[in-house]
Amino acid sequence: MFWIGAFLVSLGAAAVIGNAREGRQYRTDPSVGAALDELRLMPNGISGAPPEIYFALGKPYETTAYDLSQGKRLYSWFGCGACHGDGRGGTGPSFLDGWWLYGPEMVSIAASIRDGRPHGMPAFRDKMTIDEIWQLAGYVQTIGAYKAKTTAPSRNDDKQTRPAENRAPAAILFDEGPAAPNATQGPSP
Repeated sequence: MFWIGAFLVSLGAAAVIGNAREGRQYRTDPSVGAALDELRLMPNGISGAPPEIYFALGKPYETTAYDLSQGKRLYSWFGCGACHGDGRGGTGPSFLDGWWLYGPEMVSIAASIRDGRPHGMPAFRDKMTIDEIWQLAGYVQTIGAYKAKTTAPSRNDDKQTRPAENRAPAAILFDEGPAAPNATQGPSP
């Protein structure tokens, strides 16, 4: 009888633990969204500091699989692949060559998506919510990440240009492989 009770208690505990998931917030509170929209860029428009609320939230856009998967979905929906391809570039810059014109920090990527950049990058300020901009920025950062992360978006098996986003740093991929560096960007690191 004791064993049955212990089994039922452990089964109940396993069910509770199994149902525990990371919290998902499907809509950002308007005050949080307004705070996320206040990016502080350096005077030259490159790099800067994310808003304080970003740290208070625990950097969700680069640490939760849900937000990264949403960013991957947005990458496809908004046609980012038309210019950036699967990360190797095209008419837009590559994310895999290690040379980020405006920096690989989240605030730089979010600012590039929100405000656009000269010579072809359109502004998405009026096409996406600020929450979606940060989700897309988190996904773009994983494409060319230098260090492995513990979370990653879902992965398409037909796009095997490199190991999964969370398995290996992009730095080991600078062997010039099938995609040559973009000549307009200067030498690779």
